[in-house]
Amino acid sequence: MAFVKLNGIVIHYLDEGPREAKTIVFSNSLGTDFRIWNDLVKALKSEFRIIRYDNRGHGLSSCPLSPYKIDDHINDLSELIDFLEISELSMVGLSVGGLITQGLINTRPDIVQSAVLCDTAHKILNRETWNSRIAAVKESGLEILVDSTMERWFSKKFKYDNPTEVEGARNMFLCTPQEGYLGTCAAIRDADFTTAAKKIKIPILCVVGDEDGSTPVDVVRETSEIIPGARLAIINGAGHIPCLEKPNELAILIKQFLND
Repeated sequence: MAFVKLNGIVIHYLDEGPREAKTIVFSNSLGTDFRIWNDLVKALKSEFRIIRYDNRGHGLSSCPLSPYKIDDHINDLSELIDFLEISELSMVGLSVGGLITQGLINTRPDIVQSAVLCDTAHKILNRETWNSRIAAVKESGLEILVDSTMERWFSKKFKYDNPTEVEGARNMFLCTPQEGYLGTCAAIRDADFTTAAKKIKIPILCVVGDEDGSTPVDVVRETSEIIPGARLAIINGAGHIPCLEKPNELAILIKQFLND
């Protein structure tokens, strides 16, 4: 395990793969930690330097009091990149990780060469939805959301065929610190990259599972149309977390995109 104190908190991260190779930095979704990329990384780490980290309030990183701003998450990542002395990289951001990625592109155009925006959007849901979710968790804890979250995360077939994996994902979600979940919900609620997305000048691949219940295909397609020159790829038989359901398919898309 590797830890570093940056931006006033401790960040848990993992740095693997050949140092001379192209660098990919992965940013996780709400209610997960960097283990969601495990199977995907197996297919990539012989060719790329891979950086993974736990967002603030998640995994083994520090959990400050909520609420958070999306800039808090962006600054955490920016300082980690500087600490690791990375001058050029490609980003893969999932859900809120995609918002963090867009923010990093906006604030650090000097280092981000390309990005995969996975099951995310320029703005995710509306203020009322996030406020309702925050209120529910404050009153009843994360348990109140776990069943509906698994419905959004996974396709029907995956849930039927892989009950053990889904149970593990439930455990990961429920192990998320409540304060970290609430803080990041507030950050997503207040984040809007609609204007910034229109100004992106680097290659972008938008990826979405066709059964995503959080950021459906039409939402991700809209984002791909806002970003100049962005491509769209749809993974059949996947929900909101394709790196858990379809890691090999996602790895192929990432490789093709980065090698183009």
